[in-house]
Amino acid sequence: MHTQDFAAHDLDELDRGLIHALQIHPRAPWTLVGDVLGVNPVTAARRWHRLQEAGLAWVTAYPQLSDSRIVVTGIVEVDAEPGVGEDVAEALAAEPSVANVKLTAGSRDLVIALQASDLGELSQLTTALFRGAPGVRATRTHVATGVPSEGSRWRLRALDATQLARLQEALPPAEPLPSGTTGWDPLDIRLLELLSVDGRMAISDLAEHADAPLTTVRRRLRSLLGSRVCLRCDLARPLSGWPLSAVYFASVPAERLEETSRALAGVREVRSCAITAGPHNLVIDVWLRASGDVHAFEAHLSRRLPRLTIEDRSVVLRTVKHMGRLLDRDGHSVGIVPLRPFTAPAAGDATAT
Repeated sequence: MHTQDFAAHDLDELDRGLIHALQIHPRAPWTLVGDVLGVNPVTAARRWHRLQEAGLAWVTAYPQLSDSRIVVTGIVEVDAEPGVGEDVAEALAAEPSVANVKLTAGSRDLVIALQASDLGELSQLTTALFRGAPGVRATRTHVATGVPSEGSRWRLRALDATQLARLQEALPPAEPLPSGTTGWDPLDIRLLELLSVDGRMAISDLAEHADAPLTTVRRRLRSLLGSRVCLRCDLARPLSGWPLSAVYFASVPAERLEETSRALAGVREVRSCAITAGPHNLVIDVWLRASGDVHAFEAHLSRRLPRLTIEDRSVVLRTVKHMGRLLDRDGHSVGIVPLRPFTAPAAGDATAT
């Protein structure tokens, strides 16, 4: 796993260590976190609560993006009528099937990510969201056929090798998706909703909110986190040291796709990379330090990957929604629209906070 080196200047050492610990082990017990960081578990829990309440850091859940049996992702470019881009973005951000919403400059006004259970549902979603939608002039949908790299891999690098080893040793073993598994039942979807609100929610609280037996929830959670649901600790981007975001639309010969996507995963500015079916076969999200780096980074990629052609690019003016989290203009989490990217009925509604 490649990592990112983020220089967060507005967090103290304990904050940085705490966030890094939860990036490695998002549901680590506070006793383990406190022991690794050399502080009282109560202190670690209290500090995390402060970061979470301020919208500076959070643990969220989402379907495992790398397996199309679990979720199908559509990346949609949206052209808006003049002056209504923010209104369109806010309306789309309220939809549970929309994971990400970015206001952009360039050849499109927004870039959004949709999640669906299959291609048929993705088609239904795009029709339902955009047919006659106020302010939308045109859309172009790219189906992700693979997501070799995504945002859960970046790290603050605040911990040393010994601390990292202790956290990694405590991670529960991964469980492969059982053969023949199809669809998500209502309990799966409800647990995904609850974990997208708070990825560290206690099992007893999950059971209460899901109205399911504790033993059932414990067993189902172990299965979901091992095979179908990812957890990650996210940080408000302005605190990361990489305040600018951009999206590149690129192409590479098909026989070079796997090799190129592996190489991109090793580039520290690359936040995520999706292989897509359409006029471009790669959509690359990057984090940069300054606006001048938009073209410098493109030149760097051209030198490093001469077969890669960047065909278009857009600077992100504002991220409105990020994996279900509603963000303010400073990138702080100010609300949640729990992810519900599947048609199966959920057991209840999670409360946005």
